[in-house]
Amino acid sequence: MDIPGLSMNMAQIDLSTKVGTAVLSKVMDSAETSGDALVGMMNQAMELSVNPNIGSNIDISV
Repeated sequence: MDIPGLSMNMAQIDLSTKVGTAVLSKVMDSAETSGDALVGMMNQAMELSVNPNIGSNIDISV
């Protein structure tokens, strides 16, 4: 049994998992920031609208 090789492989897997988790965390933070900005723009557009109630409901009949 190759203990040093097994140890190196386990260390590489651990590092890969930690890097993947860190990257995913950054992506989630970026998506949250983008979503907050989008909601802010939508709220601002509704405030600047002449008649904010128009277009808020859609009635569809098939």
